[in-house]
Amino acid sequence: MAIGGNIYESGNARDFKTGDWRSICPKYIPEKCTQCGLCFPVCPEDAIPVNKEGKRGEFDLDYCKGCGICAKVCPFGAITMVEEGEE
Repeated sequence: MAIGGNIYESGNARDFKTGDWRSICPKYIPEKCTQCGLCFPVCPEDAIPVNKEGKRGEFDLDYCKGCGICAKVCPFGAITMVEEGEE
């Protein structure tokens, strides 16, 4: 039995679907996106997939917890935050 309070491995959001914690949700507007690449490096949950060409895709809402950092860094308004269920 493990001793309480000891951490034996690092935590990883890929082990937990943190999207269930969300109350606001990002809405991606592809027509406004210029593929500048500012949003995906700041996502703490790696919920913005990027393909081999460096183009971003739709959010992986299983892991997005709705922090809104991506919307704050987007200079083109291609990401807005809406109440969960209003997408």
